[in-house]
Amino acid sequence: MSGSRPSSVSSKASVGREPRPGPYPNPKLDDSDIDRDRDPEAALTRAPSGPVYTTFTPTTRKWIVTMITFAGFISPMTANIYFPVLDAVASDLGVSISKANMTLTTYMIMQAFSPTLYGDFGDAAGRRPAFITSFVVYICANLGLALQKNYAALLVLRMLQSFGSSGSLALCYAVVADVAVSAERGKYMGFVSAGINVGPSSSPVVGGVIGQYLGWHAIFRFCLIYTAVWLVPYVLFVPETCRNVVGNGSTKPTAWWNMTLLEFVRGRRHPPLPGSEEEEEEKAEGRKTRPKLRFPNPFNTLRVVFNPDLGLLISYGTIVYLVFILICATLGTQFADRYGYNQLQTGLCYLPYGIGCTVAAVVQGRILDWNYRRLAKKMGMTIDYKRGDDLSKFPIEKARLQPVIPILGLGVLATIGYAWALETTTHVAGPLVLLFVVGLCVTGSFSLVNTLVVDLYPEAPATAVAATNLVRCLCGAGATAFIDAMLQKMGVGWTFTFWPLVVVVFSPIIYVLMTRGPGWRAQRKARFQRERERERKEEKERLANEEILEGSDESSAAIVEKAEEEEGEKRVEDGIPVIERKKGESSSS
Repeated sequence: MSGSRPSSVSSKASVGREPRPGPYPNPKLDDSDIDRDRDPEAALTRAPSGPVYTTFTPTTRKWIVTMITFAGFISPMTANIYFPVLDAVASDLGVSISKANMTLTTYMIMQAFSPTLYGDFGDAAGRRPAFITSFVVYICANLGLALQKNYAALLVLRMLQSFGSSGSLALCYAVVADVAVSAERGKYMGFVSAGINVGPSSSPVVGGVIGQYLGWHAIFRFCLIYTAVWLVPYVLFVPETCRNVVGNGSTKPTAWWNMTLLEFVRGRRHPPLPGSEEEEEEKAEGRKTRPKLRFPNPFNTLRVVFNPDLGLLISYGTIVYLVFILICATLGTQFADRYGYNQLQTGLCYLPYGIGCTVAAVVQGRILDWNYRRLAKKMGMTIDYKRGDDLSKFPIEKARLQPVIPILGLGVLATIGYAWALETTTHVAGPLVLLFVVGLCVTGSFSLVNTLVVDLYPEAPATAVAATNLVRCLCGAGATAFIDAMLQKMGVGWTFTFWPLVVVVFSPIIYVLMTRGPGWRAQRKARFQRERERERKEEKERLANEEILEGSDESSAAIVEKAEEEEGEKRVEDGIPVIERKKGESSSS
């Protein structure tokens, strides 16, 4: 029948057919294999041609993400692990509680600035040298902290400890961006967030147990051992993932600092034969991909903050983070004062918070991926799990921020309930249950925001996360410095009612980002493209000039060589130039 569409279309008959226009036109869409109208789910799984996003196998990706999840635990663990022993620290060193709290403030100040260096270093030189440098500094600082016995040494070494560990925060999120397409990024971000978010809430439990039975100096020995044990398999087996160094994983690293120890040893044992084609290819590839070591530029991080969408997103995420970190910073002292708990009991009070953070980290990633698929299906967009999606026409802001609204709303209510449960000193089960909900919702919302930061700045994800870290840690350091004064003047009830209400007041930022964010993102992408075009043009001009100089040098060398030959044939004898007889010619009498 001429007017009806056939029930099945063979691939041979449909070759060359133009794709049917839809709400989200895709020039790469090919209807020869699957009819989108009849099977929208199958249409979402089709993949256009082009290079894959990553060549790392699923097993390798899981191994990499597992390792960086344990690495992400280190910095927040170190910040909060001795919350339960602050009284003991102040007593042993003969200082006030306020001075003991200053070690937290200085730690967070350095935690703000350290990722600005490590983030840019990791984007330029690779993730491996940045991770290894970071944790070697951290191990040395812990060794000093385990041996120190005065307040000044504690203050300085805590800053050095923060400088070593805090760089890993930006690098962990960057590694996820290296190996995971945007459609699956939420799941992997969830696992990494589990390490980062569980640290502040579960480490006080560890610190309370160690402080109760081994003394607070043993806390730093524990941090040293944990990091050293992590570093061994990382150096041996975890490959370089930075896309500026190895691309999608198909390019072999040429610098030794980007190789695993096994790759380095294998390369030394089986080098390519001198003069072989393999050696020439390696040299050519090395000239293209070998990263240039340079001093990190912290101002690259500041550039991220001045983007309108990223600036708003980072600011809002910082406000949410303040609710999270201020509860952590005051939980131990509040439960000790109101319920008379010792160090071990105070540390155990962090468990519900930690469990909530863990559940949030795992669940929020799957929620993000589900919402991404839902919006893609609604728009008729093809999700490409191998090569990644072009987000230029996809509302990634809406996909990431829509789940924040209900989750954070519940977190605000739970925080206010927790505040007044403590204010009235109800049965301890009340505030502990509410702590679980706060960890689940408030921390989960903060992780959702971090995922969007990486999506919006794929050119340098470590630098983008470093910008987030800079703002939130500076604000967190300021807030922890005066939270005791707020508690004394306002009481715990009104203090922790004030901060959730600040979150509510600034929540219209979410609507602004979902409506105006795509336009700002498009402007930034166009600006980056212009910058890359200019850089490519300058690089071409530089190479052309080098070729001209090499050509002129060759011409000059040929002229000089010819002149020397002619000069060699001439000899001045008795002031009269004569032609030198060539070797083998007989001299005339």
